[in-house]
Amino acid sequence: MTSDTTFAELKLAEPIQRALIEKNYTSPSPIQARAIPHLLDGRDLIGCAQTGTGKTAAFALPILHLLSSRPKPTSPRRPRALILTPTRELASQIAQNFEAYGKYLNLTHFVLFGGVGQNPQVQKLTRGVDILVATPGRLLDLHSQRHIHFDQVEIFVLDEADRMLDMGFVHDVKKVMALLPAERQSLLFSATMPPAIQQLADRLLHDPVQVEVNPVASTAERIQQHLCYVERGDKRMLLVHFLEKYPDGLVLVFVKMKHGANRLVEQLEKTGVRAEAIHGNKSQTARERALENFRSGRTRVLIATDIAARGIDVKGITLVVNFDIPNEPESYVHRIGRTARAGAEGLALAFCDHAERDFIRGIERLIQQTIPVITDHPYAKAANSNPGDPKPVMRQDGRLDWVPRKRTPGGRPGSNRGRGVRR
Repeated sequence: MTSDTTFAELKLAEPIQRALIEKNYTSPSPIQARAIPHLLDGRDLIGCAQTGTGKTAAFALPILHLLSSRPKPTSPRRPRALILTPTRELASQIAQNFEAYGKYLNLTHFVLFGGVGQNPQVQKLTRGVDILVATPGRLLDLHSQRHIHFDQVEIFVLDEADRMLDMGFVHDVKKVMALLPAERQSLLFSATMPPAIQQLADRLLHDPVQVEVNPVASTAERIQQHLCYVERGDKRMLLVHFLEKYPDGLVLVFVKMKHGANRLVEQLEKTGVRAEAIHGNKSQTARERALENFRSGRTRVLIATDIAARGIDVKGITLVVNFDIPNEPESYVHRIGRTARAGAEGLALAFCDHAERDFIRGIERLIQQTIPVITDHPYAKAANSNPGDPKPVMRQDGRLDWVPRKRTPGGRPGSNRGRGVRR
């Protein structure tokens, strides 16, 4: 399929085409155009794609087509398609896709996750669902209670496989895989393909076709990235500075710790900035309310931890701020991928204190580019005021060099040359 492919050419069922037309979707994204034909042919598939590339529809559309083309009575507790995903937010997002694209089909779907009472979920499963979207913990819990069986699963999707690994779900994933019928179609989607994920794919898939959109772990070209060196204690006011500098659009701010998210919300509100936090200690109701306020624009700034933010797909995010630099370079790629979606442009800022500079080096090695440094922000001077720290010096060609730190008694020289590029 070429970049000029239309959804009409993919030969999806007419009710699905009607739903796509209602949403004004005419042309598939690259991953959709390349994956859907293979999936309609019944092939197993590995999909390597960043967030925001349309991969959910890449598997949702063919699942709806295939199940509707071979209709069967809905069986209690026995789904025909199972989508396994790491977080509640992402599970809900996927379920919304099935709702939108399958609105004219006689197929049922349901989303299953923890953090809420199980009785309504058990009742729904007892009535029967065709498509089940689930997180690993609650799925295995209800299976152990014999509320769900996998013997009629025709299509299995392992979504966000790399995050499953990061969040410690790999053993749960393997348990689910062992319960699936041998005759099935299997799909694995992941933004990155470390060796552990490749091994998982080898166990899960049979003769898979591999579809890769953008180099693995690359960053979107439409995202303008900048790096700010700043003292830890100045990060909050630097955030306020950029919120005032860029007053339009939604802002997603990433922090490492749950308590840090709550504290930052309180600090921002003291300066007149309305913000909400989303993290694992929040109830499901509170998280959904915060997301809805953010999506609608009632709250402009959302403070999030990595795990809680997984699956957030909100239009209008123009700025992503790495308030804390992640120690895993791949997390940086996932984070900034929340902006510049659906053809839009976006800005990503990274606030780096002295203790986080090694993390920046790892990120730049992964994305294979140097992140431009903003040297004229209000707190730049303080960030480089310690005698032993590297100092920014502008060369004649306009590029920024970091002068190596001097050797100190008992210490070792630094090596930070070539840190920045022309702004």
